[in-house]
Amino acid sequence: MLSFTLKRIAQLIPVFIGATLLVYFLVFATPGDPIAALSGGKPMSDATREALTAQYNLDKPFWVQYGLYLQNLLTFDLGMSFSGQEVSDLLARAFPVTARLAIEALLIEGIFGILFGVIAGMRKGKLFDSTVLIASLVVIAVPTFVLGFVLQFVIGVKLQWAKPTVSGDATWSELILPALVLGLVSLAYVIRLTRTSVIENKTADYVRTATAKGLTRRRVVTVHILRNSLIPVVTFLGADLGSLMGGAIVTEGIFNVPGVGNLLYRAILKGETPTVVAIVGVLVIVFVIANLIVDMLYALLDPRIRYA
Repeated sequence: MLSFTLKRIAQLIPVFIGATLLVYFLVFATPGDPIAALSGGKPMSDATREALTAQYNLDKPFWVQYGLYLQNLLTFDLGMSFSGQEVSDLLARAFPVTARLAIEALLIEGIFGILFGVIAGMRKGKLFDSTVLIASLVVIAVPTFVLGFVLQFVIGVKLQWAKPTVSGDATWSELILPALVLGLVSLAYVIRLTRTSVIENKTADYVRTATAKGLTRRRVVTVHILRNSLIPVVTFLGADLGSLMGGAIVTEGIFNVPGVGNLLYRAILKGETPTVVAIVGVLVIVFVIANLIVDMLYALLDPRIRYA
């Protein structure tokens, strides 16, 4: 397992460098004057402009800027925002909120997606299967911001089962409704992916052999069918964790969640390049770690990988 993990880490290092390099280049190539954005468009003396340019390393070549950015990112020195605050302090307040939101969304899509997918796969062609397929297709077709506003109005305003907006504390209970909105589309994909995988695996030779040995249906489903069917689902959930962390901008905006998505959106609007690249760099690290965990779970779910 140790050699397997080290091999995966070595493979992810080029991915990390390539992703951060691409993000930094796109931000670097974005038109506009960050110093002008820093001053809010107000006149600025040449001395002040030169000082700010040197402070944010904007007078250095691209590769030097990227090297400094990478060094600071790996040492968690994320620099200063244009408002004079440490970016690490801003992330320290926003990251736990988005992490709670992403974990709740991942639990919703993981638990209910796998449950409904297994039931639909074992009852292929029946009423439950058809209902789940139609419902999941509807959820996929409806944009996230539409789902957000509808559920906010119905559940939060009309039925008052949850708060329509999140307070500054962003407790676990307050984040249930935003997490439901954030995880609904992925939930639909998990259901369909699990269903397809279960249908494929329930006719496999090892399942027929387990049934012929006289094993109970429950053991055949949970141990033989479900375990092998989870491999593509775990892949999707691991990749989706990074997407949930970075893709919560719309959901956090609708429910006023003080998380990373909201912070990133405000930084983009203000043209705060240091804040944007720092946040995106941290999200790349989260995405890489999530994929490393998925690779390690492969060895636990599939003995063939472990033996190899």
